Amino acid sequence: MKIIGFITAIGGLISGCAYPQTTPWQPQIDTPCDNKSHCVSTLEQREKFKLAPFTLTAQGAQRWSDIIAVAQTLPGAKLIEHDGNYFHIEVTSAVFGFVDDFEVKQHAQQLHVRSISRSGYSDFGVNRKRAQQFRTRLIEQQLIHDTSTTSN
Repeated sequence: MKIIGFITAIGGLISGCAYPQTTPWQPQIDTPCDNKSHCVSTLEQREKFKLAPFTLTAQGAQRWSDIIAVAQTLPGAKLIEHDGNYFHIEVTSAVFGFVDDFEVKQHAQQLHVRSISRSGYSDFGVNRKRAQQFRTRLIEQQLIHDTSTTSN
């Protein structure tokens, strides 16, 4: 009984200021992250929220459906919307069932990527790890360039 109470208390602490989403989803891919530590984006200039660019290979620029398929392999991913050069995935955590939003938009030879938690203040680095996992899988499929080995 004490364990159940403890787990419930921890869940409440982790969810922090959690609130259910009551309004319909609107794409936020072009929106800067707020000041909470639960968002990362390739369009951000602030170091805390910034992701390195995702630069498409010639092959990646022609294989949008493969990029969507790679995103759908992320743990807890469910494709919600896709059209033309944009898609939105909801990612549900296995333990507490928190929902995060993962968006990708192709712009010229770049992928704009944004991952944000719907609730709470901090995500303990989950969104950054998810974006990195997506990057690694895209590199493995030769859909984006591996810029980690590029020197200036």
